[in-house]
Amino acid sequence: MHLTSDLDLTPEALRAVLDLAHEVKRTPARFSKTLAGQYVTLLFEKPSLRTRLTFELATKQLGGDAVASIGPIAEREPVKDVARNLDRWTQGIVARVFSQTTIEELAKWSKVPVINALSDLYHPCQALADVQTMEERFGALDGLKLAFVGDGNNVAHSLMLTAGRLGMHVAVAAPENYQPNPEIIAEASKFAEITITTDPREAVEGASVVYTDVWASMGQESEAAERTRIFAPYQVNEGLFAKARPNAIFLHCLPAKRGLEVTDAVMESPRSAIFDEAENRLHAQKALLMMLLK
Repeated sequence: MHLTSDLDLTPEALRAVLDLAHEVKRTPARFSKTLAGQYVTLLFEKPSLRTRLTFELATKQLGGDAVASIGPIAEREPVKDVARNLDRWTQGIVARVFSQTTIEELAKWSKVPVINALSDLYHPCQALADVQTMEERFGALDGLKLAFVGDGNNVAHSLMLTAGRLGMHVAVAAPENYQPNPEIIAEASKFAEITITTDPREAVEGASVVYTDVWASMGQESEAAERTRIFAPYQVNEGLFAKARPNAIFLHCLPAKRGLEVTDAVMESPRSAIFDEAENRLHAQKALLMMLLK
């Protein structure tokens, strides 16, 4: 089984991996030998703090080990050749890439599980940690509203697909030309209430979770000045956050550009759960590795 996108986890598997993530966090020592003798390849085309270190730590804390390759995956040889080398040496491939097609090509040729650690379309591992954090705060998520404010990017896509399947109403507020992929909206709308708007106040009104991400991701640096101008009304500040429910939490996948997509006051608010969210990358990915490799 591969995790190329969020929907590769069936609803039952999604529930199982989250239950396991909660259990791993409560009793980490119980799982310390689960991946003994197992090795994971980390392929990273993009720089990373949380994703790379938490996957490496997750593998090692489960008794296995990880090896890393940094840089373009298909620069020296085709992706299909890379995949068929790695599946002879290691028991899993974790890839953080620019293009979803790279993930799909790895999965097509690899005989061992391939995990999408980020692509231009999806960020499923982040979404798992996000919903784990939400469940810690609220318990069952059915009927709660999640507001995503900013660029309708890979994080927004994965939240619609993952939080939506847990019963959340997902509202995305983005400028007209920066809204989520229509095909992914249509897919998520089959099983969830999805609202797409250009009005951040409409999205945040009554939300239990307010989420944002950087306005210009890696590879979009040349657009940064233009995006800063366009996205300025979408900043999550104290005024916008006040539209959410009184017990609402703030989430951000990090790294954040403080003073742009979010103010320092919101980042440092007692209702900010960003570092719980970052910690849960470790636990959610432990659960995912155990499910796929074992």
